[in-house]
Amino acid sequence: MNMITLTPLDLALAAILILLLAGLSWRLRLGLERSLLINASRTVVQLLLVGLVLKAVFANADLMWVGLMALVMLAAAGYEVMARQKRRLKGWWGYGLGTGAMFVSSFSVTLLALLVIIGNQPWYEPQYAIPLLGMMLGNTMSGVALALDRLTQTAWQQRAVIEQRLMLGQTRSEAIDEIRRDAARSGLMHIINAMAAAGIVSLPGMMTGQILAGAPPMEAVKYQILIMFLIAAGTGFGVTTALWLASRRLFDERHRLRLDVLSAPKG
Repeated sequence: MNMITLTPLDLALAAILILLLAGLSWRLRLGLERSLLINASRTVVQLLLVGLVLKAVFANADLMWVGLMALVMLAAAGYEVMARQKRRLKGWWGYGLGTGAMFVSSFSVTLLALLVIIGNQPWYEPQYAIPLLGMMLGNTMSGVALALDRLTQTAWQQRAVIEQRLMLGQTRSEAIDEIRRDAARSGLMHIINAMAAAGIVSLPGMMTGQILAGAPPMEAVKYQILIMFLIAAGTGFGVTTALWLASRRLFDERHRLRLDVLSAPKG
């Protein structure tokens, strides 16, 4: 493959765009400049570190190391899901619910892809397993975080409506069903939009990366179709699982609404 190597100067030129954007944010009083600069710095540090880790893992393709890295990725994704919610569940539930939902969905779909669809040997080859799981977790994380945030926020805002439905004889599932459906739509909207725009409005990231690395365009297209379908399935299963668990947590065994399980809003 004819791959052009980027120099530190090339990356520095791209970083200037972030500095200009931060300056624009400051000039317009958006208040985003600090977040832009901090998260841009985090991107550089985190990607450089993961590059070194992947180099070592690729050189020693051992199931133990691949599994350890997968668990670290899952733990970090679980934290991000919790951090992105304005009014999250208190205690262990705030972290464990989203993490568990992503584990069930992302890991199962990734294993299916590695064992049945791609069929590489060994199946845990880090060249395939780590990038695939990373894409699954990244997209499922966004979907689960958006869905849970929508569910808890709406449940708090419409608590009087939910309680009236309960008094009229509805079960806890019926009382929150409409809110749960809206939250599921919110969590799935980004991947649905991505599939609708793929190839027309934008070229998805994996396909673009493969083409830039010199892969044949049709091979890149086939891999991107596979990834889009896997991400959609993983996000859907993760969002559904997280919402089902969270909506049950909002009620007790006697079908009474329990908003005391929610933390105070951030900010």
